[in-house]
Amino acid sequence: MLMRTLNSLAAGLIALVLAAPILVVAGVSVNEKKALTFPPQGFSLAWYAEVFTDPGWRGALITSLVVATLSAALAVLIAFPLAWFLWRWRAPWARAFEVLGMTPFILPPVITALGFLSFWAAVGEYGSPWTVVVSHAVFFVTLPLVTLSLGFGAVDRSYVEAAATMGADDRTVLRTVVMPLVRPYVISGFAFAFVLSLNEYIVAYMVVGFTLETLPIKIFNALRYGYTPTMAAVTVLFVSLTAVVFGLIAWFGDLPRLLGAWAKND
Repeated sequence: MLMRTLNSLAAGLIALVLAAPILVVAGVSVNEKKALTFPPQGFSLAWYAEVFTDPGWRGALITSLVVATLSAALAVLIAFPLAWFLWRWRAPWARAFEVLGMTPFILPPVITALGFLSFWAAVGEYGSPWTVVVSHAVFFVTLPLVTLSLGFGAVDRSYVEAAATMGADDRTVLRTVVMPLVRPYVISGFAFAFVLSLNEYIVAYMVVGFTLETLPIKIFNALRYGYTPTMAAVTVLFVSLTAVVFGLIAWFGDLPRLLGAWAKND
């Protein structure tokens, strides 16, 4: 009984320490005055409204959402056929492509960002808005690749063999047997890439500079004119959106299966 109480207290203390920065930022975001003070002086939601009413902040928010959505979708489109090939045919030499797909995320972000900068400058496309979508997709392709690899690994191959025995070709097996089973992993891979792309700064800055202002770049630009509670409000919105995205995945996407386990009724 005593050990259980101590464990609960320790877990609560750890949770409090981890949540403390977010609580401070949340308090700052509702300051009535234009100052980063905590505890907040007064209460106002005007700084949250400014994110949506100010043309600069609203434009940066929309840009970030569009870039994150497109780059996450492209990352899944790149990762899916690679994960399918690695699982379906088990070619030893193909593992080199798996390592290659994980390399951008393993390397330090600055090194990867410099690589993208050099490449786009060499081909004459530096600063083009679409380059940040491609760069983010390549940078975060590791996430859907890992989740999809888990998904394919959890598929019982006897299902595939049974479908092949009944005359189904690879395309039919993929569409009717495998795809329904790995769909939760596709969704989770998209969500991981989306959330990280939404918050990514270094690659976006290196690739498009200030020609395309995402929300992280907007925050950095705003710092030149001083700190405002609007930045804290953006941070709270980021954290809230992340929690909502992963909460919806856990609720509708079968969390045990997303973690690599079969549901009880499988």
